[in-house]
Amino acid sequence: MRRLIYISDENLTAPEWSGKVCFDTGLDPRSFARTKMSQSIIEPGYIVFPDGTHKEWKASGVTEKSGFMRVWGPMSSGKRLDLLLDECDCAEADFLAIRETPLQEARQAALHAVTSWIRAKLFLGETNSALNPGASFILEPQPSLKSAASETRASPLDRSVFFAPEHLANRCLYAEGLEQDRYNNPDLSGINAAAFCAGVMLYKILTGSHPFTTSDFYQDMREGIFLPPSLAVPEMDEELSTLIQSVLLLPVKKPMSKTGTDILTRILRILSVESVIFKVSSLFKPISEEKKAIIEKEKRNFLIKQNSITGTKRFVTRNKSSLIAAGVALFFALIIILSVIQSISNRPTTEGLTSDGVITAYYDAFSELNHMFMEACIKGADKGDINTAASFYAVTKTRQAYEFSTAPILVTAKNWLENGGELPANDVFGVTDLTIEIISGSEHEGLITYRVNYQLWAPNEQAVSRVDTLTLQPDRRNNWRIIDIQRTEK
Repeated sequence: MRRLIYISDENLTAPEWSGKVCFDTGLDPRSFARTKMSQSIIEPGYIVFPDGTHKEWKASGVTEKSGFMRVWGPMSSGKRLDLLLDECDCAEADFLAIRETPLQEARQAALHAVTSWIRAKLFLGETNSALNPGASFILEPQPSLKSAASETRASPLDRSVFFAPEHLANRCLYAEGLEQDRYNNPDLSGINAAAFCAGVMLYKILTGSHPFTTSDFYQDMREGIFLPPSLAVPEMDEELSTLIQSVLLLPVKKPMSKTGTDILTRILRILSVESVIFKVSSLFKPISEEKKAIIEKEKRNFLIKQNSITGTKRFVTRNKSSLIAAGVALFFALIIILSVIQSISNRPTTEGLTSDGVITAYYDAFSELNHMFMEACIKGADKGDINTAASFYAVTKTRQAYEFSTAPILVTAKNWLENGGELPANDVFGVTDLTIEIISGSEHEGLITYRVNYQLWAPNEQAVSRVDTLTLQPDRRNNWRIIDIQRTEK
């Protein structure tokens, strides 16, 4: 990938460009003018020196190179911080190795750079300076400041740090394809944002991998979804591991129990003493194989639990509307099901009635237009009587609603007869003179046939004499039911 923010090398460019910092905007002259990128010339950067002082950096000019506009300015030799961090990628690192392998050297250089970066951020305080490691350069010390490292410590903290103009740097990083900053949480600001960035960088250096690796890394940052450093590398210094975890959880803990300044200050005390950085290997301590096995089990359980909770939570978040709609639909479905169950449970039955008691109850219900109970008495038999009762019931209810009355429209034939039975019977309906006679079968046999004689009265009509032959049989609940009706009229 072509780097668009870089310090020119005299071996690759003309001598007059050597040591200059260049920002290749990736824009042709017309696009550069249209997007008003020329305003970036007055945007300041900052150079922070080892003694805590700093000065503003201003661009020296704009030039065109290979068809693209480039902003440049003065700078000494140095290296971009994100490139130093990229050299620390390692799936399985020997964190306790003392020998200076290329990986160990890269990690030491990155730790040195990040420590210098942290000090520079603390010196600047709340001064707004670029956070993206791609917009920071760790400058080589002046020859007069160089000193040999001791046997047990790394190089002294004698690096200056250059924070590029943020808007200009972000434009170049976007052109590089690095527009998504995996080191910074967009919800944080000021020194807390710097502390979070430092935590991510230290995590990568000391564990060999980035804490936020999924495509939803911004959401992971906001929710604190990462493998704790104590599980990623259990050999790491316990206090340092705790501090790194604390800064990575800054977006989650509200209100914050510790400020970014407090945490960064404590981290510096662990990484360096008297302005000299400790070696990476000194930040790890060996642990027993038994403890390693226990921590490895904890790590597996943690990842399983975290993935399960995170997956469920995000599925709910992504499908919130659908789940609400489904929940509402399920709620109403449950109401309907419960209503049906309650209706079924409240439905009348012939439980407790003898076979002839069912017949009597059937014709009484017919007289009272109780078609629901008539349904309970029938199992497979003709439902003509039920339809008649239901029709009269509907007519009477309609008339009551129309006339705003609760008085009965029809009088049962039995009550009418007991009160004198005067003719004409215009509002009389029901059965009178009911007689029941067994023809065959018995309750013991489970099948009985009866002959039933009765008079049927209907409004504005003369009584009709009927003879019904009814066959009854117990259902699966052992309740007697009418399974056949044969009728003749006189």
